[in-house]
Amino acid sequence: MKQNSPAYDLECLDLAKNFGAVRAVKGVSFNIPSGSFFSILGPSGCGKTTLMRMIAGFEEPSDGDIRIKGKSVLGVPPNRRNVKMVFQHLALFPMMNVYENIAYGLRCAGVSKTHIRRKVHDVLERIALPDVAEREIHQLSGGQKQRIAIARCMVLDPDVLLLDEPLGALDLKLREAMKIELKLLQHQFNTTFIYITHDQSEALVMSDHVAIMNQGLFEQIGTPQELYNRPKTAFVAGFVGDSNRWSGTVKASDGTGGRVETDQGLPMSFSAGAGQTIEEGARVEIFVRPEYIRTVRAAEAGKLAADGDNRMDGVIDSLLFNGANSRLLVRAGSGELVEADVTLTGENDLKSGDEVCLVWSPRQAMCFARQEIA
Repeated sequence: MKQNSPAYDLECLDLAKNFGAVRAVKGVSFNIPSGSFFSILGPSGCGKTTLMRMIAGFEEPSDGDIRIKGKSVLGVPPNRRNVKMVFQHLALFPMMNVYENIAYGLRCAGVSKTHIRRKVHDVLERIALPDVAEREIHQLSGGQKQRIAIARCMVLDPDVLLLDEPLGALDLKLREAMKIELKLLQHQFNTTFIYITHDQSEALVMSDHVAIMNQGLFEQIGTPQELYNRPKTAFVAGFVGDSNRWSGTVKASDGTGGRVETDQGLPMSFSAGAGQTIEEGARVEIFVRPEYIRTVRAAEAGKLAADGDNRMDGVIDSLLFNGANSRLLVRAGSGELVEADVTLTGENDLKSGDEVCLVWSPRQAMCFARQEIA
């Protein structure tokens, strides 16, 4: 293989899907390097499940091409694509024990009993469940069932594993644990995982790269850090992570930054979002993440604010306690609630009713032209 030619397990080229007059997927193009954990993140109805079903072969594209290991799979039925899928409800066979569930696909493929036995026990070792082969499915915990569902796919050595919101049916504590488990399993097998979810925490924690999907299109593809810190559109800025959001009108601009007056009358200096050029007079949306906002008592504001920092006075409406890292809801003089993260130390902690000043840098006020909002 040439050094300049990256190995892609999956390539989608101008992929589109129509359902009558509805265009559910609108010409999506992307590629996934071998051995990656790639997530497609978006709200319900954005087209992500339709996209996955086309990759799996359950839906035929209206336009475009799908290539696996460099070969087009258009017209190839699901059972002849080396792609496997884990569903939200896992679809394990309750009448079969663990061994029989994992061995099922190999038996259908006509693999010898000796080879099946070796492969099943090998995959159970790799998912760290070597002693459960004879257990019934109902005897497994939720996390164990998740790993068995993945093992049933991985025993067939797929080029790509598709996971359609597989953590959606789990309780919160188990879901948090399984995020780590899935990432470790992906490293263990070194197989390309494509993960579909509407939960940003799942996508950001586990993925090498994430595609943000909205109304049938990809708004942005990047690492979790890029999407969080350098969103390219207002939709990405609002969808990934928590943000305070203001609408306003630009009063002065040098193209990449300037001053805006919000609809509540707050003057604010800003930095344009990635790839943005903001003109004077433009209607815009401004996003400031709660962790970027520093909170001090009103009397101490002069000690913290630097020249050019944005400042806003307010009164603490309530405290959302979450241990040392908690969140304040501050009622501004103009009436809106602003969220700001705060570290509680137990000494001189802020409380409801305190007058405070919120401070943030213009670099942390991401600004986008309003017409970009979907």
